[in-house]
Amino acid sequence: MATVDLETRRLVLREISKRHVDTSLMTVSVSHGVVYLRGTVRGIRGHDIDIKNEMEVIRRILRSKTGIRDVIIELTFRV
Repeated sequence: MATVDLETRRLVLREISKRHVDTSLMTVSVSHGVVYLRGTVRGIRGHDIDIKNEMEVIRRILRSKTGIRDVIIELTFRV
């Protein structure tokens, strides 16, 4: 993985960690500025959120960041 992609991956993980999302079963990879989110996500206990909506918010935030060309979400959503 290119150094730029590694830095972008760290940025993605940092941004996601600010949200109330359990990502322990999710993988993040970056290739040429395209972010791939794969696996399973759910809301953190004690926080009543719409997980699909939350991931769309995360997608919008990430797409606004310099160096990110696209965000591909291939996730299973758990309640």
